Amino acid sequence: MLLSDGTGLSRLGKALAGIALLGALAGCQVRPLYSTAAGTEGKLASVSISEADDRVEQQVRNDLIFLFAGGAGEPQNALYHLDLNVSVRNIGVLIDVADDVPRAGRIVVSADYNLVKSDSGETITSGKRSSVALVDFPIQEFAKLRAVRDAENRAARELAELVRADVASALGRR
Repeated sequence: MLLSDGTGLSRLGKALAGIALLGALAGCQVRPLYSTAAGTEGKLASVSISEADDRVEQQVRNDLIFLFAGGAGEPQNALYHLDLNVSVRNIGVLIDVADDVPRAGRIVVSADYNLVKSDSGETITSGKRSSVALVDFPIQEFAKLRAVRDAENRAARELAELVRADVASALGRR
């Protein structure tokens, strides 16, 4: 009787699918990344960042300090330490055939980072992120230098956002 009209089987299938869906959703944890309820903001404010070696790394470091502490600066007694190593590549992608000079390019800013607990040295998270900014190379030399610097700053700002999101995610899970 159950299989003869097909409605009983479809009801049973729908009920089983609903139970399976509820079981799958019960294991999910959805929470805002930037919430303060779990103490993520407080943990981010207690992260110190390694000293910079060049201008672009200093730009990333400054942006991270602002993003971590909301403009309050670096903590005096940090619970966590972020080792940061930033590299920059300038890639010409549109080369003028007559002059053999690039007219447009990409600035790629990459960061290797390692977040450790200050007291134990335990690694919490590590990774590599990169950001790309497009740039036009004008004929005037100063304008070209300024365009490259602006592109480096844009890529550094975006890279700091990516690293902050990774660190916030790792600290939010702890």
